[in-house]
Parts: sequence; structure tokens; C-alpha cells
Amino acid sequence: MKFKNILPLALPIALLVSTGPALAQTSTPPAGEYIYEGGSGALRVKTDGRFDITTIGANAHTCALDGTIVRGKAKLADGGCVVSFAVNADKVAVATNGAEQCRDNCGMRATFEGTYTRPTPACTDKAVASSRKSFKRQYDARDYAIALATLSPLLSECDKTLDWITKGWMRNDIALTQFKQGDRAACLKTLQPLAEDAERTDDGIRENYPPADADIFLPVVRATRTNLKLCRG
Repeated sequence: MKFKNILPLALPIALLVSTGPALAQTSTPPAGEYIYEGGSGALRVKTDGRFDITTIGANAHTCALDGTIVRGKAKLADGGCVVSFAVNADKVAVATNGAEQCRDNCGMRATFEGTYTRPTPACTDKAVASSRKSFKRQYDARDYAIALATLSPLLSECDKTLDWITKGWMRNDIALTQFKQGDRAACLKTLQPLAEDAERTDDGIRENYPPADADIFLPVVRATRTNLKLCRG
């Protein structure tokens, strides 16, 4: 199979608003980039309190907003929407005052309220991309043990900040490497989270996912079907 670098696109996101744990305090988050739930967006904060948020919801619906955080809150340009930021360790809980104007920043199936996590050094977009390139080089050289050691840890270490499509491709890459090592059981275990969708037809995937999501997920599903057959023997 061919290995692909997939950027986060249309990603389903939870619509629950996280208020954060009791220790969270409303304040300006430290400067840096924070990844939205399920890897489906980002909050970027500058040292002067300027921020911007972009998220992607189901069927490629998006949110985009920016402003300046003052004492943990930002009043957007529309005047009615107030965004609050509650910081707890490496997490920022983003909420609003519930004003209707807040929805003006989003498509119908997207939201920006929820928890944003500062990724560990190994889990930044740049670091993950680098690890995947290293994996491919090692795989192509048939250094399967090294390739597996490069990619496998990211599935657990970066679980909260990787998007679902990248996870799907990584699972297939890891499973195929395990197959090359003769470990069919590990291969099947790695692909188990994708197995239910792999049993569906292409039409079944389109029935269960919004159109844009189905389009980017189907290549992952087809790769999974192929690799499941290999590992089942």
C-alpha cells in the first residue's frame, strides 16, 4: 500500500462544552498553540494576549474567530459574543456567554467551545509529520522493528491531539509493519478500532458519515479492508 500524509480536514467534534476541572482559573493562557479535542482545530495565543481559533466540524463545517484576551475573556468584534478562557495546567477550556452572535463564527456543524490541550513536543504537527517521514524511510528499508518503534508510541502518546484520519492511516501503517514482522495477532489488534467500518460497503460508509467526512475516510477504510485480509490470512 502507499503511505500518505493526511492533513486534518473534515473531522467530527464533540458538541459538549467543557467547563474544565474545578482548579481551572479564568485567565489569559500562556503564549503558544493548543490543539482542540480530537485534533480538530487549534487555539493560538500570542504574548500580548491576541488569539485566534480555527476548528473543523462534521462535513467540513468550520469555525474561525480572533480577538484579544483580557483577564481571561475576549469580547468579539460583533459586540455580543464574549469568549472565556479557563486555564488548568496544559489545558484551556473555552466557553462563551451563550450569545447568538457566537454562532456567527461557525458553520452549522462546527463549534469552538471545549478543551484545548498544549501538545507534548513529540505530538506537535511538525513532530508527528517528521516521525511519519522517518517511519516511511525505515519501512522502505525493511527496518521493520525500528519503524514500529518510531510510529507505534504516537498512537497512545498523542491520542488526544491526533485527528481521526491521521490515526486511521497510522493504524494501517503500524498494522502492515506488524504483518511484515509475522505478528498477525498484533496487526488485527491494531486495526480493531477500524474493523466495524471496514465491514461496511462504500455505500454504507456514505450512509453513516456526512459527505465530506465519508470522502476523506473511505481511503482509510479501503486500506483497512486490505490489511485485515492480509492479517487474517
